[in-house]
Amino acid sequence: MTTPAHPSDHTPTRDNGQASSPASRGDKSPLGVAAIGYAFMGKAHSNAWRNVASFFDVPAFEQKVLVGRDATQVAEAAAKYGWAESATDWRSVIERDDIHIIDICAPGWMHAEIAIAALAAGKHVLVEKPLANTLGEAELMVAAAASARANGVQSMIGFNYRRVPALALARELIAEGRLGTIRHVRAAYLQDWLSDAESPMTWRLRKETAGSGALGDIASHAIDQVLFLLGDSVTEVSGRLHTFVDRRPGPDGLEDVTVDDAAWATLSLASGAIASVEVSRVATGQKNSLKLEIYGDKGTILFDLEALNELGFLDATVPVREQGFRRILVNEPEHPYLEAWWPQGHIIGWEHTFTHQIRDFLTAIAAREAPSPSFEEGLNVQHILAAVEESAAAKSSLIQLNATTIEGA
Repeated sequence: MTTPAHPSDHTPTRDNGQASSPASRGDKSPLGVAAIGYAFMGKAHSNAWRNVASFFDVPAFEQKVLVGRDATQVAEAAAKYGWAESATDWRSVIERDDIHIIDICAPGWMHAEIAIAALAAGKHVLVEKPLANTLGEAELMVAAAASARANGVQSMIGFNYRRVPALALARELIAEGRLGTIRHVRAAYLQDWLSDAESPMTWRLRKETAGSGALGDIASHAIDQVLFLLGDSVTEVSGRLHTFVDRRPGPDGLEDVTVDDAAWATLSLASGAIASVEVSRVATGQKNSLKLEIYGDKGTILFDLEALNELGFLDATVPVREQGFRRILVNEPEHPYLEAWWPQGHIIGWEHTFTHQIRDFLTAIAAREAPSPSFEEGLNVQHILAAVEESAAAKSSLIQLNATTIEGA
């Protein structure tokens, strides 16, 4: 199976149609950007918008508007994060002629409505993962993105871990055949912010607002990495979900938790490889650990997000007496993205992945190319997440999926 190049080298098919939308205008004036949402993800994305042009050669843009529901808080956030102004009505912001890019950092239940409206208005759209809370919403978003793409309007989903230089390097090594035939993959994304049973209710613990718990929140990242690193697709799924703390304190007393605390899945891949995925938000002591192990017949790769500048690599083609895991410090200018940052050995952090993401998105817009990961790739992950839920509801029964490799996956 042919694996596409790294995102910074990826060259999707260009749209040769006549661009007619405001987002595809022919002039070179700065692109106006609006971000919707100013909390955790809004802060991370704002930091990336504020810094990307200081390190990468990107098209000119302006941080025009930060949008949120609380007028006072969003105004304070806009001033801190470098936005020219703030607003509380995302619909009116989308209608503005000086806005060309909409960056959606709002909760998942708002993704579909905002993205579809923005694409219809001719705005390029970046949306945080997962694509949506339901398959139906995700499918509507994909249809809207395909229609907009025909007019030169681009869209992308924010799986930012694709932009970790060590993982981008791992993808290159796998594509070069350094691991040989991939046999199995272990992916474990573990956090502990819900380990305390007294941790309060949030929107992330209600199915109507979050869609799912650890499954959609962090298994989406783990599954996307399996597909991204291997350039593969999933054919069969078996899964289990569990909620360890089913009631948590809310403003009016104890509330029912209606999503999962942890999830497990076994994925059969079209190549013949098997992937195991484990995610938890109650793994005491694990803060934000995405561990990946990729085992081939010629080598192995190890990665942990809590040491994101390092990649473990074993070359099984050298004599046994010389074999052993080498620690690659991924900080050289020859490594993906790192030509723009610091001298060798000066590590980067989690926030840089969002800067790389914005860089790739802006570069694709300037080149009138479809960026990756696309909404179609996001929908592919949604289908796998839905299959895990279906399997869990049927006592971990095996669920069949159509094995389709999305361009760029």
